[in-house]
Order: sequence, then C-alpha cells, then structure tokens
Amino acid sequence: MTDDLPLFQLGFPGPLRDLLVAAVLDGTKTSTTGLLQDWEIDGDPLPVVGTRAVVPDSDERLVAVIELTEVRIARIGDVDLDHARDEGEGYTSVAEWREGHEDFWHGADYRGWLNDPEFTVGDDTMAVLQRFRVVERL
Repeated sequence: MTDDLPLFQLGFPGPLRDLLVAAVLDGTKTSTTGLLQDWEIDGDPLPVVGTRAVVPDSDERLVAVIELTEVRIARIGDVDLDHARDEGEGYTSVAEWREGHEDFWHGADYRGWLNDPEFTVGDDTMAVLQRFRVVERL
C-alpha cells in the first residue's frame, strides 16, 4: 500500500527527525512548515490537500501514512500561533516557533543542502504551511 506513496520527510535524519516523527506518532504534531524554495529547488509540485504520504524515521523505516488536510503559502512573518503550536515541538509563541525554525534554516545541514553558508530567512520569506492527520501507523 505504501509503495506508491511519496515520502513525507521531516527535517534531516538524526535527533530532530526522531523528535518530529515521535510527535507525529503521538498526535502532538499535526502541522509542519517548509520553505517554498525547497519545492522550487527540488522541482517538486506543491503539496495538495488530500494527498497521502508515508513518513520515514531516521533509519528510513516507514512509520506512518499521513493525509494532508490543509496547505497554504504564507510569509514567515505571517505564521500564526495555532500553526506554531500544532507543530508539536512545545512552542508557546510565534517568536519561539520562529527561533526554532531559524535555528534549522540557518543551521549547517540546511545551509549545506542549499550550498549557501550565508542563507537567512526574513519576514518575507515564503513558506509552505501544511496540516495533516495520521491515517495509519505502520
């Protein structure tokens, strides 16, 4: 059943992905944020509501099937508290969410993936905000 589904990768393999996957599996993570440029760089179509995908853990084991329930494009500066809280990482303010995500986007893994050691985000950086539900645990 999962062979024909795209991967829904959260972060890079390692401690952050492990934390995010655990939050998906326990139901505390029901939203996520990626930068619009990621889809443009990869040449992938933007996500669509109703799409199902499979979530891998850091060891590339498939652990869950999710279904997208909402997809919106927004400026980083316009992310709301509900979205931030629903990321399941314990954020209690948009400022905390922003700090955590800037740590990721300004970190060595992401900047290395971009091959841009000086990359930074700002209020006008466009993001893809996704909401999802777990359809099946694998």
